[in-house]
Amino acid sequence: MTGRYFGTAALALLFTACGGGTSPLAPGVPAIDRAASAPAQRWIPAPGETYQIQYDGKLDLSNPAKIYDLDMFDTPDSIVVKLHAKDRRVMCYIDVGTWENWRPDAGKFPKSVLGKPDGHWPGERWLDIRQTSVLEPIMAHRLDLCKAKGFDGVDPDNLDGYQNRTGFPLTYKEQLSYDTWVAKAAHARGLTADQKGDNGQVKDLVKVFDFAVVEQCYAQGWCNQFAVYTRTNRLVVDVEYFRDRQRFLDQTCPDVAKYDEGAILKKLELTAWVLTCPSGPLAP
Repeated sequence: MTGRYFGTAALALLFTACGGGTSPLAPGVPAIDRAASAPAQRWIPAPGETYQIQYDGKLDLSNPAKIYDLDMFDTPDSIVVKLHAKDRRVMCYIDVGTWENWRPDAGKFPKSVLGKPDGHWPGERWLDIRQTSVLEPIMAHRLDLCKAKGFDGVDPDNLDGYQNRTGFPLTYKEQLSYDTWVAKAAHARGLTADQKGDNGQVKDLVKVFDFAVVEQCYAQGWCNQFAVYTRTNRLVVDVEYFRDRQRFLDQTCPDVAKYDEGAILKKLELTAWVLTCPSGPLAP
């Protein structure tokens, strides 16, 4: 599950399951799929890049973070232009694994691809990612919009349907195939693509995605699994949602720093508020 939002409405539920180029590969680390990574000059953020996510509330462009993660549909291209003028990179958030009933393209999804509700998030239903002939054109159009608005990359959510009760018998292989298509479709448009969660497939997805944005890896105890990214000089940022700020500073920050990863503390509504580790990879 991920910390998502509903337009401008704040969430009330908190789930409890809780820029540089690449460097030479460390021994034993899977190589990046170079064919999927063209063009060679595509931006890939390295450990140490600061990160801010905001999907709700009044947009605050004063945050010093070098990378902003904003909703693709809700963000006008003028905001992307302003951030580029401030020497910021901008990621576009899109949901590739669930249907959201408030999106402007919601009517394009036939009922046959809509599965069980994503229980924590009213208005969302899991998608049958096996039906690629239906989903790929819709997602390709979203990526086209992301590119047209000037975003630098895409933050694709819900890459892990196979691990959830979707209503469909999704397999590891089918999920991997779909997620790989998402990354390569982004790359074909010159967009950077981050792996959003799905720690169960990191050993395969590290070969096609450019960096990683994970949620609650400290709270759930699997941040070490994403060190495969930082060992190849690529950013990993962990987003935590618990309420204890001192715990975040005293425990989360030093823990993720062991893997050269960074962390930010956010409210589940994903407004402008953020607490960043005062030292380590994501220090301002």
